[in-house]
Amino acid sequence: MFLSAWNCISVSASAMHPCTPFLLISWVLISIHEVYSQEEEYEYYLEVTVEEENNDVFKSLVDEMKPTFPTLLCPTDCKCSQEGAVVNCAGVDLREFPSNLPDIIIHISLQNNQIEEIPPEDLTRLYNLETLNLQNNRLTSRGIPDDLFEHLENLNYLYLANNKLSLAPRFLPSSLISADFAANNITKIYEMTFGHKPNLRSVYLHDNKLTDDGIPDNMFNRSNRVETLILSSNFLKYVPKNLPPALCKLHLQNNRLESIPTGAFSHLTDLREIYLLNNRLTNDGMDNETFTKLNKLEYLDLSSNNLTKIPSGLPRNIVILHLEKNSIRFISDNVLTQIRNLEYLLLHNNKLRAHGIHPGAFVGLKKLHTVHMYNNLLEKVPPGLPRRVKTLMLLHNQISSISKNDFATTYLLEDLNLSYNKIMSGNVHKEAFRKLRLLKTLELSGNNLKSVPYGLPKNLEILRLKDNDISSVPQDSLTGMTKLKELYLSNNKLKISSIYSGAWAELSSLQLLDLSGNQLSYVPSDLPETLEYLYLQSNKIITVSDNAFESTPNIKGIFLRFNLLTAGSVQEGAFEGLDKLQVLDIESNLSKASRKSEQYTKQSEEEEEEEDEME
Repeated sequence: MFLSAWNCISVSASAMHPCTPFLLISWVLISIHEVYSQEEEYEYYLEVTVEEENNDVFKSLVDEMKPTFPTLLCPTDCKCSQEGAVVNCAGVDLREFPSNLPDIIIHISLQNNQIEEIPPEDLTRLYNLETLNLQNNRLTSRGIPDDLFEHLENLNYLYLANNKLSLAPRFLPSSLISADFAANNITKIYEMTFGHKPNLRSVYLHDNKLTDDGIPDNMFNRSNRVETLILSSNFLKYVPKNLPPALCKLHLQNNRLESIPTGAFSHLTDLREIYLLNNRLTNDGMDNETFTKLNKLEYLDLSSNNLTKIPSGLPRNIVILHLEKNSIRFISDNVLTQIRNLEYLLLHNNKLRAHGIHPGAFVGLKKLHTVHMYNNLLEKVPPGLPRRVKTLMLLHNQISSISKNDFATTYLLEDLNLSYNKIMSGNVHKEAFRKLRLLKTLELSGNNLKSVPYGLPKNLEILRLKDNDISSVPQDSLTGMTKLKELYLSNNKLKISSIYSGAWAELSSLQLLDLSGNQLSYVPSDLPETLEYLYLQSNKIITVSDNAFESTPNIKGIFLRFNLLTAGSVQEGAFEGLDKLQVLDIESNLSKASRKSEQYTKQSEEEEEEEDEME
């Protein structure tokens, strides 16, 4: 699965910087937020303190300028910096909030304990407090008075995630910069919870039980600088009203959104990322102006909804567009062409057919390099593919043929996946891949091929043809493929006699050859010198001769499991001289061969141990 994240950096209290996006290209799940850690900060204070203690002159100056923190005042099992600015009580099994703490404390970490309530008299006196981390405790709303935090006039960071709160704190100080109340049972937010907070930058409310009635219309009244709002995994049916105008990241995934009210996003001109996946959105629940005003939007995720077509009016600066797992049937000629910065288009798991894609659907998208259209209903390669596409995923469709001009304009393709379609050998035109001179990976596994196709690109590095009905490698079908490093032909019907003589020797860069699950009766000859891994398991091999691996001095792994080898059919010198051999697998053959496998495996382990000792 393709995954991409865009992380917005919140501004500090003293300076106002634009929210900056960073593209992380990976196939990954997107992190919702990062938990602030006080432990690293404590270690920093500790290191500085140790260095200062070695400098008597500096230490005497510090002693004159700053009040010391008596050891007796540091709570049991906790760690405290010498000046008392940092108190770290994380994960020490506290059941009560520490009492009698000095008012000089600036940062206190109490996460990962079992605290159930906070006595007001123990907290409100800490008027210098800037960071309070109480995440992963057992706090309930009953254990937190309404005005508990209001008098902490210097509090910037408040972390209450992973507790048992049913209501958000009613009053929070105006100094707040970041508030994390994720993973509670919160059903209601109050007007002054996040309202009137001029320095507030980020709010985390995901994994709660919020409904539309639990969010006031003016939740962010006079808190206009909020940049990150995470409301995912709640029970919202509508996009909240009056969202802060400075938002750059908005998470609303995993809710019950049915529609987006007109103008809900029109004032969010700085919005760069919006996550709307896994809701109940339909095309009727949005209008042509829903996203039009979002001129800085770069990441839009509308996957796993109930869309039947791509929404109109998408802004031109989108870089990543997720539309997978909907019911999209058509792509018109003008719905995507205005998105000039589009690079990633994810349309897999829809109901697209080739005739439902207009030939001009991708015209002008010069930056579009990755297109996913797997798990659709395509009966042929779609027309008018993006000219500059580099990665094209068309697997798990119903494509039965590849014509001469299907890829005539996609000359920049590097990765093409046509696996698990219905392609037959006779329906692959011998010039179908003639323009793909940059293609490095071609996947045709799981089709109805009877033989290796002709006209394969000469620059291929990886070729996958497994799970077909291939019974022959025709003469010269692999000729000229001197850059091929990996060839997968497993689970076919190949016999030694059906492979033309010298086929493997032509592959002068081949490192991996997978011929498992075929009908080979002995180890293929003329294997290339570069070969490192040879998979021959589940064949009908009855003998391994003395010179079977004579041409492969660099081989590291030989897999011969599940063949018809007998005790005397493996010649004594079959594996002699293979100094780089690390794995020899002849399991499920007879005992003598198995002993040879154990011998080489043990030898490999001993060599690795010797190398570790030398290092």
